[in-house]
Amino acid sequence: MTSGSRSEVQLLTTPVTGGDGLERRLGLDSAAALVVGEVIGVGIFLTPAEMARGLRSPGLLFLVWLVVAATCFCGALCYGELAARFPAAGGGYVYLREAWGPAAAFLYGWKCLLVMDPGLTAALAAGLAQYVAYLVPLSSFGTKAVAILAILALAAVNVGGVARASAAVRVITALKLGLLGGLVVWGFLSGRGDWGHFVPFWGAQPGSGALAGVVVAAFFSFGGFWDVTKVAGEVKDPARTLPRALALGLALVTAVYVLTSAVFLYLVRPGEAATASAFAAQAGEALFGRAGAWLFAVTVIVCVLGSLGAFLMAAPRVYYAMARDGLFFQGVAQIHARFGTPARAILLQAVLASVLVAWGTFGEILAYFLFATLLFIALTVAAVLVLPRPVPGAYRMPAYPVPAVAFLALVAVLELLFVAGRPLASALGLLVVTLGIPVYRLLVAPRRSRTVPSPTVNAEEDR
Repeated sequence: MTSGSRSEVQLLTTPVTGGDGLERRLGLDSAAALVVGEVIGVGIFLTPAEMARGLRSPGLLFLVWLVVAATCFCGALCYGELAARFPAAGGGYVYLREAWGPAAAFLYGWKCLLVMDPGLTAALAAGLAQYVAYLVPLSSFGTKAVAILAILALAAVNVGGVARASAAVRVITALKLGLLGGLVVWGFLSGRGDWGHFVPFWGAQPGSGALAGVVVAAFFSFGGFWDVTKVAGEVKDPARTLPRALALGLALVTAVYVLTSAVFLYLVRPGEAATASAFAAQAGEALFGRAGAWLFAVTVIVCVLGSLGAFLMAAPRVYYAMARDGLFFQGVAQIHARFGTPARAILLQAVLASVLVAWGTFGEILAYFLFATLLFIALTVAAVLVLPRPVPGAYRMPAYPVPAVAFLALVAVLELLFVAGRPLASALGLLVVTLGIPVYRLLVAPRRSRTVPSPTVNAEEDR
């Protein structure tokens, strides 16, 4: 069927099993929990503080949160439309393949597998272990051991079945929201703050450099909402569920960020802390006394644990999809006979991340690939402008093409800021990604031509 005629077929039903061989077990609550679970991490305590210190204007702080949230919501509308059309495992990988071809999709997977996914997994696990070490004194070896154990334990949960893994994510996300909600309510009801911290509400306008840094920090605080589409092959009625999950998840995240920022400002005047961590620590001490730091550490552990679990659930679906398309080792495409999960893909990410934790060199490497990561996100969102529109009756983003243009405009600004601020790092990261081109041409493409790629799972063709 041609792409033109394909756009004229309307979605009628969604099978219990996706076209990629995975079972559809995830509902709206699990998908929304994945969004919230992955997005809200340790940054909930650091980013609002950095923004408050940089802007020195409560009104402008809330305005930045809302503007960035609205723009990210535009991006979520784009991902929702793409997920409704192609409800298969892999998320952005699938959309890049459909819009720009297998070479672009391979480069995205190359970047994810080579650096970003194991590096981010290692960073989350290391951050979790550092807060555990605050509660229970640990040596350097012990801290790394805790990080590796956290990775392997959550990987085992994910291997054990998507229902079990999603239940764990839902529980941790509910606990995370409960702790943060309790923090906000107690913060305002305690009377230990000062409403004078909000005066003047708009205050002096910051310089362009400070504002740019705050916008970048706010955007990356929402980073990861798109990863829920990587498990589209396991979501029930994905054409309806995924757009709703993205909208619900981002709404909850936005509410948490705005309310947490408000209670921090109520408890501590931004100018009174030299660093973001000191700002958060002072807020905890003002609220809970000497036990504040301990309680904040527990809350951070829960937040990071949720992010780590959600990421280990979503990211391996990219390698699984690549293997099914003949762009990676075929063994990674195997589904566990008992649990029905891409076990080898999950274990691959867990092992690579554990190695990075043991070596302890991943923080700076991750920074090199932010430019390339944003570039792939932009290409993914641009796919809604390249592919034929869904037919009436199928899910369509409202006000097309405004959401895509708005999101792409923000990403373009962020890319310019990265190039201006870290030109060498941006160039090095892009260079490593482009090194995947000869790998694809010489090693992958010839082998792929001898295999039968997995069929596209298109919701509009799925009768």
